Amino acid sequence: MALAVVLVVAVSIASVIWGARSVEPSDVWLALQGHQDTIGQAAVAKRLPRTLLALLVGAALALSGAVMQGVTRNPLADPGILGVTAGASLAVVIGIAFFGLATANGYLWVAIVGAGLSAVFVYAVGSAGRGGATPLKLALAGTVTAAAFHSLVSAILLPRVMVMNHFRFWQIGGVGGASYDRITLILPLIVVGILLCVSSAARLNALALGDELAAGLGERVARARILATVGAVILCGAATAVAGPIGFIGLVVPHACRILIGLDHRWMLPLSILLGGALLTAADVIGRVVAQPTELDVGIVTAFIGAPVFIWLVRRMRVRAL
Repeated sequence: MALAVVLVVAVSIASVIWGARSVEPSDVWLALQGHQDTIGQAAVAKRLPRTLLALLVGAALALSGAVMQGVTRNPLADPGILGVTAGASLAVVIGIAFFGLATANGYLWVAIVGAGLSAVFVYAVGSAGRGGATPLKLALAGTVTAAAFHSLVSAILLPRVMVMNHFRFWQIGGVGGASYDRITLILPLIVVGILLCVSSAARLNALALGDELAAGLGERVARARILATVGAVILCGAATAVAGPIGFIGLVVPHACRILIGLDHRWMLPLSILLGGALLTAADVIGRVVAQPTELDVGIVTAFIGAPVFIWLVRRMRVRAL
């Protein structure tokens, strides 16, 4: 945990200093005091909210993924793979195209509702049939649901050029449009989501033993799942509303935390918050550095990181099944 805190501080400093234009430490100090007299100081002033937003969004997505994996007992669960992010995206597109949404506040609540409805739908589909909600059925239901929602998004956008131009940058996923207003907007919801998820850590430990054993230990299984899922959906919806559908953070970080610190959610969830923020911030720095003088959106960088990890996890699960 101490090393994770040091890592968060290190990537935050790198995010402020590095980019299309590197800045001097003196510019950082003066920018923190409110000066924007030089190009370096203006760059720092712009990167500060970007860094804070990347830390918040990364923490939210990583914690959401860790909780979803605990609730479903599915190591492949994450907001993107389970279709939750796609549901938030579809809700935002519907709001823009048919209801004229144009503010971040409107995106926020619509995205949370869409994420919640998508989570309920995927779990209902994955629970149908013999065996209930197995990890494979949930992953398949989420993948199919995400594909269907993406098709609906395309169907809504194609006849509406203005909406498409407005949406296509958001759809890639990034924190380039960060501002203190956006941070202030999502911060209360992020705090509520984190509190709900972290307070569910002991319940998630009980659920990991199986529903029957958890109930035998006195745990109210349905209530535990609902509270944890509500927290995860709030985090995913808030992060998606301001940064777009960024994938794989919720998949990669929880597995890294299990390797580093074990299966106890009381430690794994706080570590997911720290490593999630660090990973997304580092991905944002990489996107700014490797494509100078332009930049790669952070959603593209996380896809390059997460896709190989997802393939490795699937192959590992297949080997265990054999």
